[in-house]
Amino acid sequence: MGNTKHTGPVSLPLKPDPSLWASPVPFGYGKNKPHHVRDTLKAAWENRDNLKYAAKILNEGVCDGCALGVSGLRDQTLSGMHLCTTRLNVLRLNTMPAIPEKMLHDDIQNLRKYSSSELRQLGRIPYPLIRKKGDQHFRRITWDEALNTIATKIKAISPKQLAFYLTSRGITNESYYIAAKAARFIGTNNIDNASRICHSPSKTALNRMLGIGASSCSYKDWIGTDVLVFWGSVSANNQPVTTKYIYAAKRKGTKVIIINPYAEPSMERYWIPSIPDSAVFGTKIADDFYQVKIGGDIALMNGIIKHWFEMERKERGSALEHSFINEHVKGLEEMKRHVRGLTWENLEKSSGIGRERICELAEILACSKSGVFVWSMGLTQHRFGTDNVSQIVNLALLRGFLGRENCGLMPIRGHSGVQGAGEMGADPFSLPGGGFDERTRQRVQSVWGFAIPDWQGDILGISLENALLTEDADRKLKLYYMSGGNFLETMPDPDFVKSCLENIEVRVHQDIILNTSTLLDARDCVIVLPAMTRYEQPGGGTSTSTERMVYFSPEINGPRMEEARPEWEIYSELASRVRPDQRHIMQFSDAEAVRKEIAMAAPNYKGIQDLCKKGDVFQWGGAWLCEGGICPTKDGRGRLFAIDLPEQRQGRGEFTITTRRGKQFNSMVYHKTDPFNQASREDVLLHLKDVLELGLREGESVVVYNRHGLFRGRVKIADIKRRNAALYWPEANCLIPKGVYERSAGIPEYNSGALIEKAEVFYAQKDKAYKEKRLAESELDDD
Repeated sequence: MGNTKHTGPVSLPLKPDPSLWASPVPFGYGKNKPHHVRDTLKAAWENRDNLKYAAKILNEGVCDGCALGVSGLRDQTLSGMHLCTTRLNVLRLNTMPAIPEKMLHDDIQNLRKYSSSELRQLGRIPYPLIRKKGDQHFRRITWDEALNTIATKIKAISPKQLAFYLTSRGITNESYYIAAKAARFIGTNNIDNASRICHSPSKTALNRMLGIGASSCSYKDWIGTDVLVFWGSVSANNQPVTTKYIYAAKRKGTKVIIINPYAEPSMERYWIPSIPDSAVFGTKIADDFYQVKIGGDIALMNGIIKHWFEMERKERGSALEHSFINEHVKGLEEMKRHVRGLTWENLEKSSGIGRERICELAEILACSKSGVFVWSMGLTQHRFGTDNVSQIVNLALLRGFLGRENCGLMPIRGHSGVQGAGEMGADPFSLPGGGFDERTRQRVQSVWGFAIPDWQGDILGISLENALLTEDADRKLKLYYMSGGNFLETMPDPDFVKSCLENIEVRVHQDIILNTSTLLDARDCVIVLPAMTRYEQPGGGTSTSTERMVYFSPEINGPRMEEARPEWEIYSELASRVRPDQRHIMQFSDAEAVRKEIAMAAPNYKGIQDLCKKGDVFQWGGAWLCEGGICPTKDGRGRLFAIDLPEQRQGRGEFTITTRRGKQFNSMVYHKTDPFNQASREDVLLHLKDVLELGLREGESVVVYNRHGLFRGRVKIADIKRRNAALYWPEANCLIPKGVYERSAGIPEYNSGALIEKAEVFYAQKDKAYKEKRLAESELDDD
């Protein structure tokens, strides 16, 4: 951990720089771009019935959108006001009235006609509900009836047949912490959170190589670094405020490089609404794009390292930071032997990038005295996601981009507060303040006052699959307790997920709104519990941002769902009913008492007990983790990992497909048209040459299919790597295989191979076995 403290926000230059302007045409007229003013007015209109309360949330609360950590309208990176459409889109979730009773208790078949977007617009869940097997309507119940029903079921089954899941829907550290404690108090380690399907490989890779599980640097380190590299991250779309940070970095001379199969338009240029010259003329974001094949990042980075060693043979010190490596890194010789054994032919084929371009990027990084590497789900959502991230760490260690100003490694979070989930112990591999090793267990047990089960808990994907085990199986999932989340729209193979959810005896959905998974049947009953938002939580709550800033978000006066409860309080009360003889262990007088215990159970969070008013914040670990190159590992050194090229077979005529996001927040889609490329949710992004080879034209209907499913879409020509295709998530999850998890971190694979055909040709086939024949042909290697 570091001793240097974050020095607070800096100011942007006042004088414009025309060299960064994206277009001479004012306000991007005629360009594909978000319409920030229109979207702001739309948000105001949607919240018109509670406009004063909405304004209070924006001005007083900590953003419940992405994990930048904007408190009120300000952050710790740049002075001035910050507001983005992502936050405005989520705002309505906090100001909606209750779902009308007539609608809430309508026939379940009628409710199932609504999409998740339409269900979201119905309003908030006002009181506890139950729907037993065979019932066609939800029935209102009391909190006592709901919690007693759940507690009775928990006591009747084995703790291994129970699982908890927490999404990142504005959930606070207090709720994550009490959920983690309650699960272990009840006797189960089956508890997981939303980071499993986004950044679990990041935490795993960083921990095994550096001994840390979070961003090593701050957003402020972007500003003035020599090179800022985005790997598989579209921050302009998913974390729009970051465009201001990029703008500030470019004004300091930072070179911005994007590595992605698709040349994302929002990372090429962006109109930043709160910077006058950018709002008018836009800003050039990327200095260069390196269009890697889907899954080709490991090869690209191996090529960079290989070229570095070739540079070193000619001139020592021309590529590697030897003083840093000698003092702080181990595994150099093994790495050297590894890359020497890799041929350029294989590296070019696997990465999809020519040697000349790989060497060009290697030399840019070698000539940079500082660098920050930022990545997201383009790297993590692979069956080799931990290895992808490990390669980035390798680059940083070899260049010494760690533990100092303008340097670092940043897995940028798209969910508000999810960084705190694992740090609070809401994870099968973690307890508050550490992993799940014996030393951590003993430490946390001493704080909690009860024995923590020592068996390994299951990740969410395995928990779902366990619902299909035989009745007498030790880990047959019989009760699943979910705070938010909609696995039908976040996990691969929705049909399979549906069968899993419907095979659970009791499902509990603790949430603020209904979604499509809430309406599925269960073998015994479905219970719905109304949760408070973070802004309603008495005594306020805290959340942890990407850069490890722990922010206090105060309770904000305004309208309330009369029967909604704070999430941490619900978990506390449930655990107390399961083990009433020891209920004192789970009882807390208020949120402040929870924070006091967090400070004892999670040493990094010492200081959280002092957060009590608007604007209160601290950064655990200091400005830089591994400060001065000293890592919190056994020997204080970072460890290089030699990473082999993953097997990436592409069948005959097959495309490698990946999923991407549009105008949405996680799985909540807000616009059917992507403002950056005007693509619809059904569009399949393809390279022009691939479109011509398939005999297609833009806008034409196509079928994308494989052995996992079939997707009906339309052709959209895009600047994407050849033989690669991008489809929108979650619509394209039907093409993603079930049960394929990354071996180290457990994240599902979100990429696959598929055939693409003109819909007219596909449906004209009279041979019923046509699809199977085509798939069999495609499984032959295409060399």
